[in-house]
Amino acid sequence: MQTLTPHVYWAQRHADIYLRVELSDAKDLEICVQNNTLQFKAQGHGAKGDHDYEFSLDFLEPVKPEVSHRSTQRLVNVTVRKQEQRWWDRLTLQERKPLFLAPDFDRWLDESDAEMELQAKEEEKINKVSIESRIRKDPYLGLKKGYLFMYNLVQFLGFSWIFVNMTVRLFILGQDSFYDTFHTIADMMYFCQMMAVAEVMNPLVGLVKTGVFPAMIQVVGRNVILFVIFGSLEEMQNKAVVFFVFYLWSTIEIFRYPFYMLACIDTDWKLLTWLRYSIWMPLYPLGVLAEAIAVIQSLPIFDETRLYSIPLPTVLGSSFSFSFTLKIYLALMFLGLFINFRHLFRQRRRRMRSRKRKNN
Repeated sequence: MQTLTPHVYWAQRHADIYLRVELSDAKDLEICVQNNTLQFKAQGHGAKGDHDYEFSLDFLEPVKPEVSHRSTQRLVNVTVRKQEQRWWDRLTLQERKPLFLAPDFDRWLDESDAEMELQAKEEEKINKVSIESRIRKDPYLGLKKGYLFMYNLVQFLGFSWIFVNMTVRLFILGQDSFYDTFHTIADMMYFCQMMAVAEVMNPLVGLVKTGVFPAMIQVVGRNVILFVIFGSLEEMQNKAVVFFVFYLWSTIEIFRYPFYMLACIDTDWKLLTWLRYSIWMPLYPLGVLAEAIAVIQSLPIFDETRLYSIPLPTVLGSSFSFSFTLKIYLALMFLGLFINFRHLFRQRRRRMRSRKRKNN
């Protein structure tokens, strides 16, 4: 196969030489610098069609032996670094320019323009350093990250224990495991949900940059179900709805807490990130539905036992039933679902957009 010379376009800056080789679908690239001479060999489609193409350039002044290149479907870009950052009068050692070589006017700058570009970059670098120096570094950042890491780790372990325990019991006992879930799981769920109060405190004191209100809706809502509905009514503790509430809570949390835990050490797992920002969409509404069923099932029990009812004067009636409060709470649950669903959806949209920018 005949060996030909491709068209080569060049431009320079004080520190670099840029070469653009007009060779499409290039393969078998061999590019190196030896004794201040660039050797280029490749096979591709150039001015004479599909052939082997090669050329060499003896540089005017010393260059570094390391060469970087990037091949696209249309051309090959080659960058060579100068040994000394200075402007060259020409590219090659010989005064007469090779016939295949021409200026790259898309990247061409005169020496004065290049100096202005270099000065602008230096000023930008100085400004960036100045801004960074003015930003006070938090001396307790490591301590804060350590606390958040341990908090999320403990919660992850707690909810993992709940999830695994309930899953194993479900496989072994089947539907019978529904009716003693509370007596088996409640202690660990109490522990995890009492710790979850920290998720309201953390944004309040500035440890995390999230909204206080969405976290408060979730923590308060769960604790009402756990401590008031299940914890105070023995009749509710043997119902199957306890299983579904606990199982949905734990399924969400075994993905949420490890995501936050790894974020403390600047680690991002793509699959875990996707699960964190996606799995809540079916599970969160199902969890709220299960909680609503628990509230509805508790209403006649509160009416019968008069638990938490407030005595009233004879003129006004016998007492103010707690079930009325729960009916109002039931309506607020679905309002909270809407608020938190919108908040989580916005979080997901922002996160997925930022990932697309990084990938591009």
